[in-house]
Amino acid sequence: MPLTFTLDPAVTPVLRDGFADLWTDVSNAGGAVGFVPPVTREDVRPEVMRCLAQLAEGNQRLLIGHDETGRVAASAVFGLNSHRLKKHWVWLYTVMVHPEHQGKGYGRDLLAAAAEGARGFGGTEAIRLTCRGGLGLEHFYGSCGYKEVGRVPGAIRVAPGDDRDDIIMMLPLG
Repeated sequence: MPLTFTLDPAVTPVLRDGFADLWTDVSNAGGAVGFVPPVTREDVRPEVMRCLAQLAEGNQRLLIGHDETGRVAASAVFGLNSHRLKKHWVWLYTVMVHPEHQGKGYGRDLLAAAAEGARGFGGTEAIRLTCRGGLGLEHFYGSCGYKEVGRVPGAIRVAPGDDRDDIIMMLPLG
């Protein structure tokens, strides 16, 4: 059964906790979303709260996917550009699908919903994101229409002696 996506959902305690649980579970499954496993919900909570504060300030927008039970099963965060020369594109952060839902096409559905949401922002011509090298993520994003536009070798240190490239990708919305 497909996920139901909502752009700019009401931020309730249930949503906040579901977002934190998703982030924790994705991180612990090896997802490249800013943490290295193992993590707890309390490890992730400061980032969740920072993200929600940015939403409240109008600097970010949230896309949430719920599964058939109503549980938070996917997310993506839009970072809005405030610089007058960069307002024609947005960042996409924290792209996650719960591990139990991976392999069902929900990642593609999430990215399609993100593209549709960004088109509705008015004047947005592209989405940029970064992904961690060494996991093949650039191939997945590439299969969804994103093009690699830059790479910073060794910019992400996941452990001593384990540096990964920071890969910059872009999706034109035209």
